[in-house]
Amino acid sequence: MSARTIAAIASPPGPARRGIVRVSGPHAGELIAAALVHAEPLFDRRAERALVRGEFDDGIGRQPVRVLWMRAPRSYTREDVAELHLPGAEPLLARALARLLELGAAPARPGEFTRRAFENGRLDLSQCEAVLALSEAAHEDERRAALGLLEGGLEERAREIRAALVELLALCEAGLDFEEVETGHVAADELGERARRCITLLDGALRREAARAAPPALPRVVLAGAPSAGKSTLWNALTGGRALVSEQPGTTRDALAAPWDLGPASVLLVDGPGVESARSSVEATAGRLFQRERERADLVLWVVDSTRAEEAGEPPRDARLCILAKSDLVPLRAETSGTEGTLPTARVSARTGAGIGELARIVAAELGSRRGEAGLARVLVARHRQALVRTRGELEEALGGLESGLGLDLLAEGLRSSLEALDELSGRTVPEDVLDVLFARFCLGK
Repeated sequence: MSARTIAAIASPPGPARRGIVRVSGPHAGELIAAALVHAEPLFDRRAERALVRGEFDDGIGRQPVRVLWMRAPRSYTREDVAELHLPGAEPLLARALARLLELGAAPARPGEFTRRAFENGRLDLSQCEAVLALSEAAHEDERRAALGLLEGGLEERAREIRAALVELLALCEAGLDFEEVETGHVAADELGERARRCITLLDGALRREAARAAPPALPRVVLAGAPSAGKSTLWNALTGGRALVSEQPGTTRDALAAPWDLGPASVLLVDGPGVESARSSVEATAGRLFQRERERADLVLWVVDSTRAEEAGEPPRDARLCILAKSDLVPLRAETSGTEGTLPTARVSARTGAGIGELARIVAAELGSRRGEAGLARVLVARHRQALVRTRGELEEALGGLESGLGLDLLAEGLRSSLEALDELSGRTVPEDVLDVLFARFCLGK
């Protein structure tokens, strides 16, 4: 725990009926006792919990105050914490904070309360990130996503997986230290069975994270374009899906959706019927339903067949990027289609993979510029999922080596790599400078 006692205004700026000044650290009780007068009941910093009414002497005058007292370790930071609930006028709050600083408190840095919660073991890194996402939520769906991140229990599942991996590593090292005839030796079959159990736990955690990142929590990116422009083939290449592909126009009737990993984040990529005049009532209904998908999309991508680019005409008004699909079928040249000069353009080949990475980068940048930081919870879910996937990959590779007859030393090394990947969730393996950047994004008082 830190020797510094910190203080900051914890309520948002602007006039309000009530504002909050938060204090945390070993001398929090002394500071409150020095400034609190006419307390009822009497303030006792030995109490685990207390709610005290009285007046706060700010050095110039007195303000009515309610003090919420939480003694270590049963507090947010696991330190002695006091919250002063005062009149919400900003000058009064500033004066109250100034008085606490005069009495010996240090001004809190951005995010320092949550960082202390992290350093003192109250929160792991994934929960701290959820607190940040919640504080930055700009819309109701962002708030729900952040709450899901905070309350999703990922840290509990990660602890269970970590304990199983640590135990498996200990057994593996015991097998290295003892001969087969000695009692300390652990058979390879048992080690393999335990590794498979760990993989099962990881699969369960990944399913929970995938459910949390379901359609409402992911930005929606829609592929639109003429029939047979290559949308479904591209959708398959980007998502790993199995949409039916045919040269026959009108093959796709229903909207198909699946996650697309952009690298820093994921989106929900939606494919649907091509834009054309409906030839039947079924096609008309499919067209209307897909139009609703486009209306609720965060981003619409206009897919054009490179071999027929001159016939594409003007892109729709809702499109923000033109994708020239099947680019491997035409020579690299300056495009002369109607899309030129009206939209940013990306050349892509679903068959060869050319341009796929650049397309992901452009889409991520476009979504970032349109949504700013409001989708932070979505980015964090993707980071957490990536850590779990890496953990599973390292473990599966180690298990494969064991089953192929490779030595236990390679299994032990794979287990250490798996633990290192998993510890990215809790923050055990995150460098100090990365933590500094994360917590610097928090508001004062958080």
